[in-house]
Amino acid sequence: MPRSKNSVASRARRKKVLKEARGYWGAKSRLFRSAKESIDQAGLYSYIGRRQKKRNFRRLWILRINAAVRQHGLSYGRFINGLQKVNVQMNRKVLADLAVNDPNSFKSLVDLVKSNSK
Repeated sequence: MPRSKNSVASRARRKKVLKEARGYWGAKSRLFRSAKESIDQAGLYSYIGRRQKKRNFRRLWILRINAAVRQHGLSYGRFINGLQKVNVQMNRKVLADLAVNDPNSFKSLVDLVKSNSK
């Protein structure tokens, strides 16, 4: 039985890795082993980054809500707790957008929380 070779598939695999590493600096874009290591690490960073992006946006929304609420004499925690007591179900993304783009409606929410907290 003749020896089977797999050079076509091997070349395709290597070309795929080198194509993905195009634009990297030095040997990382030219040598298969260096390119593969760089691509593996880049994939790991992008995987981690997709999860960090969600955390970072939530932090940003909380910062914006806190800044807007403090202008009206409340803290972030009291505001969120007051919204839950009044049964207003808005997520932080929408609240932060209201705080930035529509301060009047955000002020009405703050007033609603203040009136029910007393």
